[in-house]
Amino acid sequence: MAKLLEGKPLAEKIKEAIKLEVSSLKNKPVLASIMIGENAGAASYVKSQSKAAENLGIEYRLQNLPQEATQDVLIDFIRKLNSDKSVNGIIIQMPLPPAIDYKKISQFISPDKDIEGMHPANIGKILFGKANLVPCTAASALELITSTGIDLYGKEAVVVGHSEIVGKPLALLLLDKFATVTVCHIGTSKVNKLEEHVKRAEVLVVAVGKAGLIKGDWIKEGALVIDVGINRVGDKIVGDVEFEAAEKRAAFITPVPGGVGPLTVTMLMRNLAAAAKAQQ
Repeated sequence: MAKLLEGKPLAEKIKEAIKLEVSSLKNKPVLASIMIGENAGAASYVKSQSKAAENLGIEYRLQNLPQEATQDVLIDFIRKLNSDKSVNGIIIQMPLPPAIDYKKISQFISPDKDIEGMHPANIGKILFGKANLVPCTAASALELITSTGIDLYGKEAVVVGHSEIVGKPLALLLLDKFATVTVCHIGTSKVNKLEEHVKRAEVLVVAVGKAGLIKGDWIKEGALVIDVGINRVGDKIVGDVEFEAAEKRAAFITPVPGGVGPLTVTMLMRNLAAAAKAQQ
């Protein structure tokens, strides 16, 4: 039976390190959060961010823009925050209005203040092994993997999903640890090779958003399984991996919910502390 990799205890340890980092800074770090219009999901996330920031000694400034704000208005607002020396980090809350392209918008945030780690310059630093601001979900997955004490050198690591926020950056981070990395995606499924790749994974990370995509009997005996997927099935929240069957085969596995999720806001705050330290 697999050992559960729960995110909350790990988040608490990391928070203690962040508090020490923040207390050593000359000025209290400031996080500017931009929210356009009203959205219940975004409001809930903002609340958790604000609470986390307060507990860590970080000032959280929520910046509300009207629902009708255009892409140009948002870009101008970001530029003002970039030039505001009191602001150390900027985050844009999702979802954005349909007319606003997040990929384009994220490039206008100063790389030094990009605490979501999505600016091309910060993604590029991952490629060169010089990452300091890493996309939060990818960073959370890596923290959970590292917490097991497993040596990744030469391990067969399979990442299912190639999104910009998880799959692609995580593959680069695992390569930097000298894991042998395979990235699977919709093309892999289309040629019926997903099972083949998953079955040889010593470290498996799944971030697709499709309940039960990875069958429990595909899991290699003794594997480490990180399930990033969050899916609502009836009144339950489940991951992308068939948990009960996978738990019997894996050595380590993240529960859903309770695995990667509790770490993501903590990673955001760690990025903010790192950004503030670099700026000050």
